[in-house]
Amino acid sequence: MSQSRLEWKVGLFVLVCLVLLGTLVIEFSKGWTLFKSTYELRLRTTNVGGIKAGAVVLMAGVPVGNVARAELNPDGRSVVVFIEVLSRYPVHRDARFVIEQAGFLGDQYISILPRAIQVPELLKPGEEVACEEPFNLQEVARSAAGLIKRVDETAAKLNEAVSRIDTTFLSEQTLTNLAITVTNFRRLSDRSLATLDGVDALLLTNTPGVNATVSNLTAFSAEIQRVTGQLQQVVATNREAIDRAVKNVESATQRADNMLQALQAGKGLAGSLLNNEQLKADLSLMASNFTVLSSNLNKFGLLYKPRLPKHRSTVIRRPTEPFPP
Repeated sequence: MSQSRLEWKVGLFVLVCLVLLGTLVIEFSKGWTLFKSTYELRLRTTNVGGIKAGAVVLMAGVPVGNVARAELNPDGRSVVVFIEVLSRYPVHRDARFVIEQAGFLGDQYISILPRAIQVPELLKPGEEVACEEPFNLQEVARSAAGLIKRVDETAAKLNEAVSRIDTTFLSEQTLTNLAITVTNFRRLSDRSLATLDGVDALLLTNTPGVNATVSNLTAFSAEIQRVTGQLQQVVATNREAIDRAVKNVESATQRADNMLQALQAGKGLAGSLLNNEQLKADLSLMASNFTVLSSNLNKFGLLYKPRLPKHRSTVIRRPTEPFPP
């Protein structure tokens, strides 16, 4: 065998070994799908968290593909991640796509989480679905810093409130007043207990009388109910007579009202007498004379005869003046 032919065989052997070694490294390290049938899916998210091309895609913890590339949309508000999934692994439409990280400082990858209740419909190649953004440790740290700041402010306010309570409500004067209040309340409770004991003793002493009173009240209530029932029965029985009596009273009232109106209007003899001014004056004069006559009779008696004056003269006497003696 010549030297050149031996070198050619050794070189070919080394080349084949290098190719096989590279293929194995690619296959087992990055999970590439070289020489395998795949289909593409597009994942839309707001932040990819620095995921790189070639990152593995896991479905329920099993590698099913890898990340091809990530592109920023023209609007600059969202990112589209292109992934290559092996054809033998179908993905249901209700599956969740999440960007996760292996450990605290590990590489990021895309996790496909199937739902418990699977939708029969599958995702088609090239279809775009939503993807949840990765856990941002820096954002959490900023939120934790803000939370710690708010906790510090709250603690300061609590300390200030405790100081105010200590100086205001827990002062010596306040504690003294509180002790006096407790003492007074205890005295009041003792007096209340004594009063209740007295009321209890009074009730126990007068139990027969109280029972008799309650019995009398019960009997009286029963009697009232019986009388009420009788009255209701009487009213129900004589309702027509009562209605007639009420109507008669209303009719009599109406007639009396009509008579008063006729008298005020001067109708009839009585109305004429009431509206006659001369008759009113005569009646007033007659009443006045009758008053004077009754006064003289009461003063001088029934057989009194007045003496005539010596000189005849005409004496004009008023009706209201008494006779001269």
